[in-house]
Order: sequence, then C-alpha cells, then structure tokens
Amino acid sequence: MKRRTFLGLAPAVPVSLGAAARRTEISIEGEQFLINGKPTYAGRSYRGLKIQGLLMNARLVQGIFDDRNPETRARWAYPDTGVWDPERNTREFIAAMPQWRSHGLLSFTINLQGGSPEGYSKQQPWHNSAIEADGSLRPDYMNRLERILDRADELGMAPIVGVFYFGQDERLRDENAVRRGLENAVRWILEKGYRNVLLEVNNECNVRYDHAILQPGRVHELIELAKSIRVGGRRLLVGTSYGGGTIPGSNVVAVSDFLLMHGNGVGDPRRIAEMVRQARKVQGYRPMPILFNEDDHYDFDKPYNNMIAAVSEYASWGYFDPGQSNYRDGYQCPPVNWGINTERKRQFFALLKEMTGE
Repeated sequence: MKRRTFLGLAPAVPVSLGAAARRTEISIEGEQFLINGKPTYAGRSYRGLKIQGLLMNARLVQGIFDDRNPETRARWAYPDTGVWDPERNTREFIAAMPQWRSHGLLSFTINLQGGSPEGYSKQQPWHNSAIEADGSLRPDYMNRLERILDRADELGMAPIVGVFYFGQDERLRDENAVRRGLENAVRWILEKGYRNVLLEVNNECNVRYDHAILQPGRVHELIELAKSIRVGGRRLLVGTSYGGGTIPGSNVVAVSDFLLMHGNGVGDPRRIAEMVRQARKVQGYRPMPILFNEDDHYDFDKPYNNMIAAVSEYASWGYFDPGQSNYRDGYQCPPVNWGINTERKRQFFALLKEMTGE
C-alpha cells in the first residue's frame, strides 16, 4: 500500500476566519505530491519522463525582504525612487505570481530570514529577519507573507516556507529562541488555516549556522518539533535543505516528510541524477518526494541539463537565479524585478511550460 501523508484533517471549526475559504491543500502519496487530492500535473510526461506528482519550483526567498540596518538599507534602493520599499517589493511579487503559475510553476521557496541579497555573501551585515531575538514574529513581515500565501492559495500553488537562514540565524538570542521562533512560525501558518504550505526548517543546514540545533547533527530535532505541533488536528509537512551537492543525513531522512537538496556548484547534470539515487539509499529512506529547491545551473537550451537530470530520476527541480548584471536582474537580489524579464528567465519558464504542459 502506498504511503499517503496529508497536511492533516480539516478542523471541525475553522481555526481562523480565513480558514474555511482556503482553496488549496498539498499532500503526499508515496513519492508524489498531490494538490486537492489529485497528483500534480496529472497524466503528464515529457520525453518519456514522468512529470505527474512533481512540484516544480523556484527560489524566490526575498518576497518579504526588508533591512533594519541603516548602514546597508540604501543598497537596495529602487533606481526610480532612490529608496528601498518592502511593501512595493511584496506588491510586485504578488503581481507576478499569476504569470509564473501560467507557465506551470506550482511552488516557490520563501524564507522568514530571506537569503543573501547579493546572491552569495560571506559577510551579511544587513538585518533581514521576520523573527526577533526572543523568537517572536514581526507583524510587518508576517503581514507581507500572509498576502503572498493568500494569493498562492487562490492560484493553486504550494509554497515552501523556510524559517531560518544562515546569514541571519545569529539574530536569535539562543537555542530556546530558535525553538520559540520555529514554534511561532508553525502555529501562525496553521492558525491562519493554510493547507498549501510545506515547511523548510532552515536553508542549507550544513552551511555556517551559529546555533548548534540548526546544524546537521541536530536539525532533526527541529523537524520533529515542527511535526509535533498540531492545530485543529492538522500539522505541516516538514523537511530541511543542505548546501549544493550534499546528500541528506540519515537523521534528517528518517524524520522528514520530503527531502530537499540543492544543485548549486554541480556543473555536471549526471551528478544531479546521481544525488537523487544516493538519497534514496540513505538509511531511513522510504518512499517520499525528493526535490531540489535551489540550483543555479541552467543550459535550458541543451537536451540534458540539471533540470532534466533531476526529472529523469523523478525528482522535482527548483530554479535559482541570483542575477547576471550587477546581481539585480535575477530573483534573489533586491530590488528584484519579479517579472519574466531576462533571457535566462524566459528560457526557464519556456522549458517549464513545455515540460508541464500548463
């Protein structure tokens, strides 16, 4: 019998005023993702490769970005106004979502602590965190996130909501604050009635985290904590990611609902396919979806690339585009143009549309 995992049963009484009106629910059956009880991309294949049940996605983590450091805030100023505006950023993100969806994008990763607004950074002096030092949530960030998740629900999309990022986790005071931050984020999602959200505890757990509980040896504790939280009988589907080319550890595999991997730095598509095969051999693995939710290699015009390699092993793939010219025309570096406005973006979305048949 196939394993079937749901976000949970709907509560008898909606847990928030908006819960009763939710349209989209993500669930898992074996290695497949289902939306509203039906496999994603139902019946679809591409060049003989099974597409049904995959969750094609993009890394769009800066949808709620802000910077509370006055010394760095001016770096993100819009060229037409000369100032940074987090509300404009979110409005333009939401305005672009229908176009992404029309090309077959069913998911995107967004993070409460964002990602490097320079694409790749060793030093990250900016202050971008929806989570305060004590683990409480900032209302302005969560209001922006709510608007994005509401629109995703309307469009039939299933976002991956990340909680922690290694460039900002030091903003939390201690390990207890990390736990409180995670608990608060999970409860917020559940109490809002969202059924379309997957949870990524932290982005790349094996990269430069200050708190030991966010590092590979102990991050499974936070996955278990997130899974233990129920509201109205429901819980979230939970996992975490690793840096480019890394295979998840057995402690994470054993407790995850799905496996997240990254393809950054993997220039040979054959290695992407090998990573998926290796992940399925890790102790603790049982049938579950495997998806890349960050990969900065493209070659979309070639017959074999990282995206196709992942799909060839029945793993979903996630487009990561930090940018090409001064790191301002991708999807990672504010001020972001959230449209499909560059040749690289057009190539990805064209292949995605061809692959998914959307």
